[in-house]
Amino acid sequence: MAQKLIILTSLAAVFTLSACSTQRIYMKNDMTGTMPSYEKSQTFFIYGIGQTQDLNAGEVCGKKSISRIETNQTFVDGLLSVITFGIYTPRTVSVFCKKD
Repeated sequence: MAQKLIILTSLAAVFTLSACSTQRIYMKNDMTGTMPSYEKSQTFFIYGIGQTQDLNAGEVCGKKSISRIETNQTFVDGLLSVITFGIYTPRTVSVFCKKD
């Protein structure tokens, strides 16, 4: 019985850690700017329910145009979320600027 519980717990941890997700917002369907001009981990608690973080992408790119914005849960973000049982749930935001 204990062995089945360990196996199920291990499988749940593997599936949770492998569930990285990314949201992308493209500006004018432009793929330029392969390296992020800005990248930062944002802090959320209790799975981020009802929480927001603001970022002014126009200030990040300055006079350059915004190429795209991404928010994702990296492997490390997911690992931290699992270790803290969802109490601390970070996400990483990246802003890509056009190379004018």
